[in-house]
Amino acid sequence: MSNPAHDDFPWHLGVFDAHCHPTDIMTSIPTLPTMQARCLTIMGTRAQDQHLVAHVADTYGVKSANPAAWDRKECMIPCFGWHPWFAHTMYLDDTPTPSADDASPKPLTPAAKISHYQSILTPHREHPSDDDKQIFLSLPDPSPFSAFLAQTRDYLTTYPLALVGEIGLDRAFRIPEAYAGERAENELTPGGREGRRLTPFRCAPAHQKEVFKRQLQLAAEMGRGVSVHGVQAHGMVFEAIRELWGGHERVVVSKRARKKRGDGAHTSLSEDVGDDGLKPKPYPPRVCLHSFSGAPDAFKQYLAPSIPISFFASFSTAVNLANDLDGETPEAFVKMVRAVPDEMVLVESDLHTAGAEMDRRLEDMVRRVCEIKGWGLEEGVGRLGANWRRFVFGEGEVGHSDEGS
Repeated sequence: MSNPAHDDFPWHLGVFDAHCHPTDIMTSIPTLPTMQARCLTIMGTRAQDQHLVAHVADTYGVKSANPAAWDRKECMIPCFGWHPWFAHTMYLDDTPTPSADDASPKPLTPAAKISHYQSILTPHREHPSDDDKQIFLSLPDPSPFSAFLAQTRDYLTTYPLALVGEIGLDRAFRIPEAYAGERAENELTPGGREGRRLTPFRCAPAHQKEVFKRQLQLAAEMGRGVSVHGVQAHGMVFEAIRELWGGHERVVVSKRARKKRGDGAHTSLSEDVGDDGLKPKPYPPRVCLHSFSGAPDAFKQYLAPSIPISFFASFSTAVNLANDLDGETPEAFVKMVRAVPDEMVLVESDLHTAGAEMDRRLEDMVRRVCEIKGWGLEEGVGRLGANWRRFVFGEGEVGHSDEGS
């Protein structure tokens, strides 16, 4: 086998970024069709970028699930979702299925706004101080989550290859303070942290979880894959998704049973039962755990053959290697990649700007994964491309195997 670290890189085979945010710097978007990477999976995260993702999809979105049919301008998959960093800006209502064209809801009164933030932020204050109230009033006016779900459903209908993302849970993130005075004009899309100081407050896990699950249920309804964020919440992410597939587990078929009925050695260990193929399932078909930062044991819980969802784990230098492109690959990361079956591995940049740096990050991660997995570069790029197509389009989905990776 050739040494991946010294081979020319086979961009021509197709390299796919499973998770990135170039709409945060819209001036970088025109570089998309000039990049070495063949296609970017571009995330929505908050109110200010959903329409930007749609705008980019209108120009650069792929039009079919067959990469061979794409022209060079077809180089992105749009994703629409509400990131856990912004979960506090939504209040949960039970409006059945409002239209995204419905009149904008009236802002909450100051007292109702304080009550909302008091109820969903931690540390919880039964009697918030005047300083707390000032922080609550300075935060964005909360919106009804049903309106966002209606908008997202419309986007997913308009863009039939779109995914749901970035969504998830984050127990570490602290809510930023409001902008001090006028926001300086720059090339960054509004709404991100942008260096603002942090308040003492975090969004309560229970509120995040409900925002997360309602988006998972929409992905299930629409039959779309999902890109999931999890920070200091790997167990909670697993439990939230398991609550949706509970009662729909696949029947695990033993080796003896497979042998008795003449199944081949590589037949899946599990099979769906009682599925008439007509009703939407209550869980999304495919989930990518983006920049997965848990321990190998945390990922292994997703490998049970009874799980009816196709899971993937993607890795980035930005998160998994702390942006260190020149250092040695940490042993903990090597163990993590080895713990992920070959057919579940994806690569991503998680960068907020498109262009040459994104290509450089992707190449670095592909080379590391190939070295860890013992793949030649052409083999590895081919495998990773096939995995991305399964995640995005669902084509050729494979069941869990009892064979090692």
